Amino acid sequence: MSLSAGQTLLLGVIAGGTIFLGLPVARLPVSLRTKHLLNGGAIGILLFLLVEIMHGALEPVEHAFEVAFVDGGRFVLSLPVALVVGLGLGLVGLAWFDDRYITNQSGARSIAIMIAAGIGFHNFSEGLAIGQSAASGALSLALLLVVGFALHNITEGFGIAAPLSGERTSFAFLGGLGLIAGGPTLVGTLVGQLWTSNVASVFFLALAGGALIYVIQELFRVRIRELSTAAVFGAVAVGFLLGFATEIVVVVGMGG
Repeated sequence: MSLSAGQTLLLGVIAGGTIFLGLPVARLPVSLRTKHLLNGGAIGILLFLLVEIMHGALEPVEHAFEVAFVDGGRFVLSLPVALVVGLGLGLVGLAWFDDRYITNQSGARSIAIMIAAGIGFHNFSEGLAIGQSAASGALSLALLLVVGFALHNITEGFGIAAPLSGERTSFAFLGGLGLIAGGPTLVGTLVGQLWTSNVASVFFLALAGGALIYVIQELFRVRIRELSTAAVFGAVAVGFLLGFATEIVVVVGMGG
């Protein structure tokens, strides 16, 4: 049984809305040392998301080559094209967007906006998966995806907010970041219910991957004098493992 547009809309709201739960970290009064530790944790979370995203983007392309050159089937050229174009646009496009529109923002606000944009591309592809499952009548899978993505988005909200910790950040600005990052989940859910496309999924995952590569290097460029290198990368490791832990919960919940 496929879901109605209203029911599918509700699934998208739930999956994307939990990203707001991680954003209040930005309002915590913390020391500069703690802020840098939080930044390290954010880098770790984003690194895990990058690994997860690129796995999702590369797997269909690898399968297309396997079908064509091992099994003798038809080669789907649109998949590798979507990968290359999406990755290039994610990297170059976000760099251009940063130069063109965000250079007048403070460093922390600029990075937070870029992180939110990169995660937004990723969440659009997650919304596609929810919408496609709902449209095909796989209700149990759609609900599991919603629960899993909702849990995952809490850590993504932390990744967005961590660079802003200790800054004077308004709730309106945080709300805007939440809409940039979580809103695409809703849009992707509605699109996925009406239209199924592996090419679109690969494109948006690659777009998100390219954007996150750019964002991660921006976070690594932040000069951290208050912490040792070991402390910074310890925080990165914790963030990466936190992201992995939420993924394990999703996998176990979905029965592998």
